[in-house]
Amino acid sequence: MIRGGEGEKENAIAFNESKNSFCLTVYQPEVIIKDPPGQTQVFRGETVTLQCKTEGGEDSGRSYFWYKDGRLDSEWKSENTLEWRCFWMNNTFSSVLTALPIATLSVRPESRLFTGESVTLTCVINTHDGWTYQWSKQSKQGGWTAVYQSESDAVNTLTISGGAVINGDQYRCRGGRTGRPASSQYSNTVTLTVEAPPKPTLTVEPKWSPLFTGESVTLKCAIDTRGGRTYQWGKLNHGNRWTAVSQSKYHTVNRDTLTIRGDPVISGGQYCCRGEIPNRPASSQNSDSVTLTVEAPPKPTLSVDPERRVFTGESVTLKCEINTHGEWTYQWYKLNYWNKWNVVSQSVHHTVNRDTLFIGGDAVSTRDQYRCRGEIPNRPKSSQNSESVTLTVEALPVATLSVRPESRLFTGESVTLTCVINFGWTYQWSKQSKQGGWTAVYQSESDAVNRDTLTISGGAVIDGDQYRCRGGRRDRPTSSQDSDFVTLTVEALPRATLTVEPESPLYTGESVTLKCEIQSYSNWRYQWYKGSSGTAVSQSQTNTFNISSAADQDQYWCKAERDNRPTSSQNSRTVTLTVKAERPKPELTSSHKGAAALIGNPVVLNCKLDPSAGWKFYWSKHTQNPENGTKTGTPSYTISSVSVSDRGEYRCRAGRGNPVYYTHYSDALWIAVTDLSPPVSLRVSPSRTQHFTTGSLSLSCEGQSDSTGWTVSRHTHSEKKVSNCSSGWGSVTGSACNISSLSPSHTGVYWCESESGGSSDPVNITVHSGAVILESPVHPVPEGDPLTLRCSYRHTKPSDLTAEFYKDGSLLQTQTPGEITIRTVSKSDEGLYHCKHPERGESPQSWISIRGSSFSVSRLLSSLMAASPYLLVSIILVVKCSRARAKPDELNTL
Repeated sequence: MIRGGEGEKENAIAFNESKNSFCLTVYQPEVIIKDPPGQTQVFRGETVTLQCKTEGGEDSGRSYFWYKDGRLDSEWKSENTLEWRCFWMNNTFSSVLTALPIATLSVRPESRLFTGESVTLTCVINTHDGWTYQWSKQSKQGGWTAVYQSESDAVNTLTISGGAVINGDQYRCRGGRTGRPASSQYSNTVTLTVEAPPKPTLTVEPKWSPLFTGESVTLKCAIDTRGGRTYQWGKLNHGNRWTAVSQSKYHTVNRDTLTIRGDPVISGGQYCCRGEIPNRPASSQNSDSVTLTVEAPPKPTLSVDPERRVFTGESVTLKCEINTHGEWTYQWYKLNYWNKWNVVSQSVHHTVNRDTLFIGGDAVSTRDQYRCRGEIPNRPKSSQNSESVTLTVEALPVATLSVRPESRLFTGESVTLTCVINFGWTYQWSKQSKQGGWTAVYQSESDAVNRDTLTISGGAVIDGDQYRCRGGRRDRPTSSQDSDFVTLTVEALPRATLTVEPESPLYTGESVTLKCEIQSYSNWRYQWYKGSSGTAVSQSQTNTFNISSAADQDQYWCKAERDNRPTSSQNSRTVTLTVKAERPKPELTSSHKGAAALIGNPVVLNCKLDPSAGWKFYWSKHTQNPENGTKTGTPSYTISSVSVSDRGEYRCRAGRGNPVYYTHYSDALWIAVTDLSPPVSLRVSPSRTQHFTTGSLSLSCEGQSDSTGWTVSRHTHSEKKVSNCSSGWGSVTGSACNISSLSPSHTGVYWCESESGGSSDPVNITVHSGAVILESPVHPVPEGDPLTLRCSYRHTKPSDLTAEFYKDGSLLQTQTPGEITIRTVSKSDEGLYHCKHPERGESPQSWISIRGSSFSVSRLLSSLMAASPYLLVSIILVVKCSRARAKPDELNTL
């Protein structure tokens, strides 16, 4: 026999064995329910007959093996699922054993029962129809006894009245019917739990006691068992009866809480509560009653430290105390300007530390009012306000500071400060620092502290220093106010001013007067010192000191003393006398920079002496005799309208002191005078103002008609006099004067002069021994004409030179070749010119004059002559009269 695996389908198998062969046929059996017939579902507890059926029909010769759940087993066991297998060539039959329907038992009320309550049991079977119900109750012996009821068995409820409901009783139920299944399984067992109604717990929020008047209170009714309750509230009335409390203006009922607002919360009021479950006949027991205790809020006690008056600058500590009802926090208030109380909180001036308020000295003011009240955390109601306290603040005693000397101080003087308050004080001194703060002053070498005085020695007394004082002591007030500060005003001692007459430099033989002056105060005594010696060389009541013969580099200074403050002056500055051995010589210059002054024009002479202050000036013409001179207080002398008679040689000198000390005479200065249109002019050949030494020069007088009777004259610095050509410095040929070999001594002013005193325009001639000269025109250049200047080298043509041209000392141009041309000259081109070669030297300076166009003079005169000879004669007479009146008297001596 061949057996297939479990769950596999078995088929016929053919095979050969040796040379013989056979065919094996395998049949598959089938397990069926024989009784009850036609059923596929078997309920637990029913009897069933199984048959193992094969295709070949029943065969009594066959053996059958019955298996349950894979094991050979002929016994029936009540299991939910059974699997039988009959083996006749391995076939399996599976069948599901169906349990009997289950009855479900429920209880109403569902929760535990209260004594006296009825209970209803309900038995429910959800499958099949037509059930009747059977009830059973467990007896005390442990068995189950049937419970019968008057209603039909078809009713699935059992109601047990309150008196028959006993704690611990157990009930169950099951169903029965006429068809299959005939009965259900028993329901679950229910055990009745019966207890006395619960007693609520009534609590009060807040938990504190007593309550304060005006505080609200919340009562809470708590029952630990069963939910969904409602609550009833009661209050004991004056007739000692409980009356229901419901929602109202003062009462808020919110299920298990009752909130009573502040006003109806009365001390001694009693409240209770009970709970009810909707649709349940029994309620809870009444809670124990609670009695509310209500008191007026306590009133804090507010104290002040210090208790007595407060002094300016002192701090104040307020203390708020409530000794009952637990831990308090405190609020502080201050009355403001509008009579309202403002909260005082932590700030720069206020320190709040639970029950104390510290008020810094700066914030303490007289008549300030404060109060406090207490609060308990999480309680809505605070204490009453304390009584207010009013601060009384008095000013600290004032220290009075005085200074000796009272008036301004002088450098070097000591000063004593005195601090005064009434009896019993010690004193503190302070000085303002450079940073603006005040620093304490203690005993030192420069500061002597002696109880109420501070003496500051002279060297430590500084202008602008500020001091103040205050008092201190052990009792209140512990300090006074600071005194007014005093500012030390230190003035420098009056300074002696030393002057010297005459001013330095001095000259050998001159006397000198020193003068010591002090502008402020009087009654000074003067002391004179020389050099570094500390011993006075002279003392007197007068402030002058005469030195008959001063020596070079002598040093003098002075100071003064007096009997009253200030008792001395500062030392004067030291003056050093500069004494020169050589007598000074002034320099004489003229405002007329051209060759000659025009008749009728002013001429200003300047006697230059540095320095010129303190000198008087003396002027002379053609002489060095002071008796014939003119004296002026200034270094200038003016000829307001020059004439031919003013032509000549001028000198000056200066004098000062008593007796008068005179300088040397200046070098002579020649003043040449010319008319508007002189009849002749001086012709120079070569036609230039500067000439090299050893060269030749030809001078001739050329007139508009006839130059007979005219000779060439000159004035040189070397001769210091006027001379004509025939005097030997030149050779005369007709009206010409020739100089064959020029030398620097020929430098001077040259002009033509007639026997009648007429003269031409003067010409400046400069003879230079150097290598470079400037070629410039000898006569003034008419305005609008071109001007050409050349720089000539002694041994080189001008074209070979590179020259720098200067005007009035400033570089004008640099040119190669050494020549410049100003195409159209104007008055602004007038000035001193010279040229310079970088390697060969520079030329002397020459003055180039620019005059107005000739049309403005000659053509004007010609026009006047043609138009009106009478008008021309009148103009000439007016001019001559004006010149005669304008000539100063002192010129008659020149």
